[in-house]
Amino acid sequence: MSAPKVVAELDVRQLRKPDKHPAIFARYDALAVGESFTLVNNHYPRHLRDEFEVEFPGGYSWDVETDGPTVWRVRIGRTASTALPRVLTDTTAAAAGTESDPTGAVWTLPMRQRDLDSNIIRLAPDAGIDAHRGPDLDVLIHILDGSGTLTTENSTVELAPGSLVWLPRRSERAFRAGPNGLRYLTVHRRRQALTLDPTPSR
Repeated sequence: MSAPKVVAELDVRQLRKPDKHPAIFARYDALAVGESFTLVNNHYPRHLRDEFEVEFPGGYSWDVETDGPTVWRVRIGRTASTALPRVLTDTTAAAAGTESDPTGAVWTLPMRQRDLDSNIIRLAPDAGIDAHRGPDLDVLIHILDGSGTLTTENSTVELAPGSLVWLPRRSERAFRAGPNGLRYLTVHRRRQALTLDPTPSR
């Protein structure tokens, strides 16, 4: 494969730290397949490389042209028109031993540019999520392991590995894990932030 055509140089040394990565990704997003730009920085952009591996694995090139000690130049090229399909995780083993965040998530869809959100939620044995009305979007849940119950407005649904559960938008729901805990995958349209509206007392 021939080297990508260099179309510009992007010097981020004078930019504020919070502005560097957005400027770099904006320049990359504007590239056509086969084009590249040269990034100029005052350190080796290790964290940036990690982000490219999350966003575009197999779809970009990365060539260090100047390796310090005061200036680093890296030629970054686009080798595919979009991010490439790939395996993200093994849900049979994902998040084992990982601490959950306050929502119970132990794995979250990591890409910066995406239309979906997805999480793996783990509830400890006999733990639960109190009754609430969901957000204004539909949510699909796949039970990975453990057991539990889903309490709706009118009934209780038993949850077991393999269950594929539909949560209609704004529906009332509460979760309770069984004696061995509960772990499930959620998929839904991307949203800005998760907000849980407590169900009013009847």
